[in-house]
Amino acid sequence: MSIHQNLLGGPAPTYLPAEPEPLALLAGGSSPAEVAASFPTSSLVWAQLADDAFAAGNVIESYAYARTGYHRGLDSLRRAGWKGHGPVPWEHEANRGFLRALHALARAAAAIEEKEEAARCATFLHDSSPLASETLG
Repeated sequence: MSIHQNLLGGPAPTYLPAEPEPLALLAGGSSPAEVAASFPTSSLVWAQLADDAFAAGNVIESYAYARTGYHRGLDSLRRAGWKGHGPVPWEHEANRGFLRALHALARAAAAIEEKEEAARCATFLHDSSPLASETLG
């Protein structure tokens, strides 16, 4: 029996396709803004921009970057067969860009007192991947 088998009959986990080019560019020291210009559909680069902006104290910019990464991620999830709910495992590296963007959106929303959105995003993150919620928490 697989440890990932869903015994309750809910939706199967969604696994996004790998994004080796943006990942390699970021790992190689390219600026996230340059990578985003070349790969604008990558949630990973938008999440990195959101994290960098938040760390620099630029909460509004972080919110905007995170929202972009979140929506790009939703588009990717839908293309991968996601139906609006179900697991998006943190363990699958290609899912991490979306999950990081979702976390960044929750964090930035909380920082600007957008309490309902912060709570909704935190719940969505936990429901999608409890491990991501714990890891990024």
